[in-house]
Amino acid sequence: MSNRLAGETSPYLLQHKDNPVDWYPWGDEAFERAKQEDKPIFLSVGYSACHWCHVMAHESFEDLDVAALMNEHFVNIKVDREERPDVDSIYMNAVQAMTGQGGWPMSVWMMPDGRPFYGGTYFPKNARYGMPGFIDVLKRVSNVYHEKREALDKDATNLTRAINRSINLSGSQESELSKQTLELAFQKIAATYDEEWGGFGERPKFPPSMTLELLFRLYHDFGWQHALDMATNTLDRMMWGGMYDQLGGGFHRYSTDHMWLVPHFEKMLYDNALLIRAYLYGYQITRSDSYLRVVEQTIEYVRREMTSPEGGFYSAQDADSEGEEGKYFVWTQEELRSLLSSIEHVDAVLDYWGVRAGPNFEGKNILWIPVPADVVAIQHYIEVATLIAEVERSCSILFDSREKRVKPGRDEKILTAWNGMMIKSLAEAGRSLNRYEYTETAVRAAHFVLGKMRGNGRLLRSYKDGQAKINGFLEDYASLGEALIELYQTTFDVRWYDEAEALTETMVDLFWDDEGGFYDTARDQEGLITRPQEITDNAIPSGTSSAVELLLRMAIYAGRDDWRERAEWMIKSVQPAIQQYPSAFSYLASQLAFQLSSPHEVALVGDVASKEMRALFDVLFEPFRPDQIVALRHPSDGASAEKIPLLTEREMIGGKATAYVCHHYVCKLPVTEPEGLGEQLNRTSLD
Repeated sequence: MSNRLAGETSPYLLQHKDNPVDWYPWGDEAFERAKQEDKPIFLSVGYSACHWCHVMAHESFEDLDVAALMNEHFVNIKVDREERPDVDSIYMNAVQAMTGQGGWPMSVWMMPDGRPFYGGTYFPKNARYGMPGFIDVLKRVSNVYHEKREALDKDATNLTRAINRSINLSGSQESELSKQTLELAFQKIAATYDEEWGGFGERPKFPPSMTLELLFRLYHDFGWQHALDMATNTLDRMMWGGMYDQLGGGFHRYSTDHMWLVPHFEKMLYDNALLIRAYLYGYQITRSDSYLRVVEQTIEYVRREMTSPEGGFYSAQDADSEGEEGKYFVWTQEELRSLLSSIEHVDAVLDYWGVRAGPNFEGKNILWIPVPADVVAIQHYIEVATLIAEVERSCSILFDSREKRVKPGRDEKILTAWNGMMIKSLAEAGRSLNRYEYTETAVRAAHFVLGKMRGNGRLLRSYKDGQAKINGFLEDYASLGEALIELYQTTFDVRWYDEAEALTETMVDLFWDDEGGFYDTARDQEGLITRPQEITDNAIPSGTSSAVELLLRMAIYAGRDDWRERAEWMIKSVQPAIQQYPSAFSYLASQLAFQLSSPHEVALVGDVASKEMRALFDVLFEPFRPDQIVALRHPSDGASAEKIPLLTEREMIGGKATAYVCHHYVCKLPVTEPEGLGEQLNRTSLD
């Protein structure tokens, strides 16, 4: 019989609905039972695409003997970390404090009131390789709980007190926003750079999307060539590696080695959203056709595999298919030769993908590009153009064949924050590449989120099967707000500006504290053992980093000094941390760079669809211009000028589409020609 998880919508929780474990979803019912029966709580946190979560489930949670132990001695709670980042953050901090490391599945034992006292990550059913067995841990924890309660209660109190301390925001509010902070951050990043293979640090290597964005900004703002070189080499190595799906587009979660060759095969929406941006910025700076191809292929992957019929974006694709990690994505050489029998230079194609060098993953081949195409072409005495043409034809053949395989499982819940990230990336790509279909996909997703994922005047976190639930967190408001600003700058439909402004107002009201800055949960949200406040960027920008970006831009649009002051307060508070740990604060460092740049404020007046206006758009949006915000008013539209002070008293000159380039609302002479606009944007100060 199914357990209590059968009534949930999360695909991860539903994966466990038929476990013999008497699982509870997170909620009062589980805590009340634990108190009534005086049992400790076992909390298991994971997500649907997590490989080791599946392993622990098969070994332990589906085992009748293990389940009997769990049900007899514990009240068991299962949580989807993607639905409840607040719960995940609190107890991950506890596990890291206890063990010095973290990860998923996360396993935590706690008192009936939620105070943790023991934890870890994956436990095998029985002890092996120096790891304690889950059965032994269950027995030992139960004995200690009943026999050494007083000591255990003291430990739980001390641990809760330790993770409940406010974050030490050591930066002085008397200090100024400083270019030196960016210089020191750059030096730290460069010190960890892998000169040969790109990326930063040792294996495993995660896609450093936010660090790449920062490096592109540093190159743009200060002309630091090494910043560009590090960023482009990393982009090259990632797109040549097995972490990039060479046939279907899109990136896997991370590389288990230093060469970006062997990935952990799950695909996450947020990684692909952030990497679309990274490759788009790389293309805008270098005009590399390879980067453009990655942008196009990754967006096509998202539109094909990760977009719901209603327009929202799904969360993830699993690493496993048919019970095997990576099975969907790997090939034997014999399979490839059979499928590519019509290809004239098949050996050259196989060498291009590194296949003839031998298997690289459990006896099979992950397709990757170990050496440039021109090297392979020379080795096989053929033209590069011939090789590329045959590779492209081979891609089509193999993709069609792969489509007949059993696909990895897909987590079809729709998360507001992650959708915000993808909407933002699609809006930026749509306007800079003049690809209407990208903009259309972004608009449709925004309509979906605003229409289906709000209730009682609040954003909701998660949607699946027609049901939206869980009050949104800081990252949901901030990420969606960022997306709507980009949609406004792409379509100049004032609806998106209105929604972004309202979200910003609500975000500050719900999540801001004058003494502590931004918190991840709303001031009136469910009481937990501590109110989480995550300021470091991890796989995605922290809610705080996204909130700062939104505030800085909306402060310019709306003329709100109070929003700018809050954003600068946060940046000043963490300036020392940016200097010391730049990879953990890359997105926030980018906001520091934005503010130091004295961003251009561009007011446009004219018909958005006119040929003249489109020529001005090309100047504004085709190059990489991270330090600008743009507003537009149609000559007959007085409402936009009333809502956006930047547009006040801006008029067309000579009946032509007109641009005003301003700093702090002080504007240069208006221009109507693209060349004149480009000249003004490329100057660093007012005339």
